[in-house]
Parts: sequence; structure tokens; C-alpha cells
Amino acid sequence: MTPRVLAHAAAASMRRARRLPLVMAIAGALLAACAPLPRAVPDNAQVQLPAQWSVPAARAADAQAGTPIAADWWTQLGDTQLDDLVAQALANNTDVLTALARVREAQASLAVTDAARGPSVNAALGAQVGRSLGPFGPSQTRSLQPGLQASWELDLWGRLSQQSQAAAARVQASDADRAAVQLSVAATTVQAYVGLRALQEQLAISQATVRSREQALQLARDQVRVGYISLLQQTQAQAEYDNVQQQVQQLQWQIDKQRATLNLLLGQAGGHENLAAPPAHRLQDLPLPAVPASLPSQLLERRPDIARAGYLLAASDHALAAQRAAFLPQVNLSASAGSLVINALHYNPLTVWSLGGSLLAPLFNSGRLEAQVDAATAQRDQAAYAYRGAVLNAFADVENALTGTARLAAQTVHATQRRDVLQQSLGYARDRYEAGYASYLEELDAQRNLYAAQLEVVRLHQAELDNRVALYKALGGGWQASAAAGQVGMH
Repeated sequence: MTPRVLAHAAAASMRRARRLPLVMAIAGALLAACAPLPRAVPDNAQVQLPAQWSVPAARAADAQAGTPIAADWWTQLGDTQLDDLVAQALANNTDVLTALARVREAQASLAVTDAARGPSVNAALGAQVGRSLGPFGPSQTRSLQPGLQASWELDLWGRLSQQSQAAAARVQASDADRAAVQLSVAATTVQAYVGLRALQEQLAISQATVRSREQALQLARDQVRVGYISLLQQTQAQAEYDNVQQQVQQLQWQIDKQRATLNLLLGQAGGHENLAAPPAHRLQDLPLPAVPASLPSQLLERRPDIARAGYLLAASDHALAAQRAAFLPQVNLSASAGSLVINALHYNPLTVWSLGGSLLAPLFNSGRLEAQVDAATAQRDQAAYAYRGAVLNAFADVENALTGTARLAAQTVHATQRRDVLQQSLGYARDRYEAGYASYLEELDAQRNLYAAQLEVVRLHQAELDNRVALYKALGGGWQASAAAGQVGMH
């Protein structure tokens, strides 16, 4: 072939190379027209937020408008032992550690996804030994070919970028899930500790009642001995004494189980024997934290489970966009360079290289890409419904806690008044019995009613503390979402 012909062929190749981007752009536009259109979130997945709470926080007992929720809200109870237990639970609880591991997994997945957007370079080494028959007889060939290979997929349509953004949103969702687990563990630890202290206080009341019933039983036996009362009254006193003794055993068993529950929350098999000791102060001495006034927008910013659902919704949107981009052609660039060492060249290295590119455009795949888009759309819709459900659950939690705050406070007032009245009634019944105006049964009834009222006051105060913890948990505790979390919503 003459030099003129070679120059003409080279010029034609250059013209074809310059037309290649235009051809690829036209092909991409034609294929883009085949991609399915994006589908909107279903209308019934939209969240309709109420203008205000059914039971405004200002109407709840001891509400303080504008009261912030500190991250360590449990310290308002003023119990240093509780503070230590919550710190240990947040550090060692199995669920918390698992949530932290999930965050690390999501971060690693994001790194893998981001790496797909950049070029990859691999080292290659080939060696070959062969024996063949040539024109001059048998010959043996040895060759060694070291080199480097590089490849890079051009993200012309944003498919890889969308996948990376979806992975980043999943990292944020995993971190929000970690915050939700920590909030739940802290709240459960506080409630378990309050429950333990309530049981210990009920045990103290029961043991004091046992001592009182024991004295009454001994008095009844003495009176039977001198013929002052009948055996009926003695057996009634014996029955009341045994009943309270049974309650003592039941409470001690419940205390043992409650300590085991706390140990489980703390991530240990046993220990904290000091929890079995009587509390340094009464349960009624633990103050009720103030009721914080919160708006729906503030609730959305605080709740980690809502932030998690929002991030997962954003991730599903990016995943859907990546599936739509799969209808467009993929462009890959490749290059390799190395040396060829062969005995036929007397082991004189020969530099070899290559440059290339490929375009992969889907034409027919039996509906596989369409089905993948349908699946991604359904997953996006599931995430939208999950987000709506998280918001509705949050409002229901707050509504229930606010209602419980007012109702439990009213019950506690009446229960306390009833206990005080029954304390007076017991004194009147004892005076009437000692004066001979009434039987011992009247005093036993008064003792029984007072004992039940004392236990009920303790249980109600425990319920108030549990409900206040539930309210703080419903409002997201002290967890604060990032600025991006406040912008998460329906798309």
C-alpha cells in the first residue's frame, strides 16, 4: 500500500473518530426516549399533618412552654445511680453495638459504590512456554508479558451517581436508626430502673404492714387466751398476716426479675448487687421532668425513626433513578500497557499497548429492565408508606403521652387523698375497736384498704414517670437530626 493511500485511510479514520461522539449522542437520545417516565408517589402516601395536638402540651399538668429536651433528659430525676446505669447501657447494650456495626457496614457499602465511579487499574502478568514444529524443525518458545490494565465507565447519564447518592442516604438512615436504638435503650433503662425502685418501695410498705399485722395477730392470740375475743377474729388476723407475707414473697420475686432485666439492658450477665439494697430515697421523691411544649415541625426534626424513614425514601428515589438510567447506553474506556519478553527476540523487551472503548446499549431483554423499574418503583412506594406510617405513629405516641400526663396526674391526686383519708379511717376503726364499739373485722377492713391504697399511690407515681419517659421518647429525646434531615420529606 502506497504512502498516499495510507494517508487517505488515516484521514478517513480521523473523520470517523470525530463523528463517534455525535453518533453516540444521537443513539443515547434515541434510547433515552425509550426509558420509562418517572412515576409520582401515590397520593395516599402523602402525610397530612394536624394543625395542633388534640391535647395541647400547655393543658397538660406542669407543662412549661418552650422547655427544651436535653440529650441527657434522665438526669432531671436527680439519681446519680440511674445516670451511671444509662451510660453503661449506651456503651454495652447489645442492640446499640449491633446498630453501630450496621452504620459501619453502610459506610463500607458507600465506599464500594463510590469506588465504582472511578477508574480501576490492575496489574497483569502473563507467562507462557510452548513447543511447536516449524519449518526448521521443533522449537520451544518462552514468553513473559507484564503490564497494567485500566478501565473506566463514563457516567454520562448519572446512573453511578444515583447509586452513590442512594448509598449515602442509606448511611444517614443507618445512623438515624442507631440514634433511635440508643434512645429506646436509654428510655427502657430508665423505665426498668423506675420499676425496680417502685417494687422496692412496695416491698418496704408490705414489710411494714407485715410487722403491723404480726403485732395485731399476737394481740388477737392474747385476747383469745383470756376469752376477750373469739377464735374467728384470731383466724381473720392470721389470714391477713399470711396474705401480706405472700405479697412480700411475690414482690421479692419481681425484684429479682427486674434486676435481671436491668442486667440484660446493661449488656451483662449479672452484677449490680447494690440494686438489691433499699433505695436511698422514696420513689415519690423523684421529680417529674417538665412537659416540653413541641410543635409538629420540631417533632419531625427530633424523631430519629422519622429521619430514618425519610432517608430511606430518598435512597429509594435515587435507586429508581439509577434503574431508569439503565435504559441508556453504557460507555467504557479501557487501556493497557506493558512489555513482551520472548526468547525469539533474544529476550529484548518489546513495549506493547492498546487503547479502546465500548458502548453497550440495551435493545431487547425480554422486559427485564422494565420489571426492574417496576420493582424499584414499588420499593419507593413502600418507603413512602413507611415514612407516612412513622409520622402517624409519632403523632399517636405524643397524643397518648400528653393524654396520659393529664389523666395520671388527676388519678394521683385522688389516690393520694384516698390514702390519707384511709389513714384517718384506720385510726377511727382502731379507737372504736379498743373502746368496744366495733369488732376487730372493722379494723381489719381499714388496714386492708389502707395497704391497697398505699401500693396504688406508688404504682401511679411509677406510671407517671413511665409516661413522662414515653413522652420524651415520643418527642425524639435529645437526638437532633442534621440540617439535611430537616429537609427530608415526600418527593
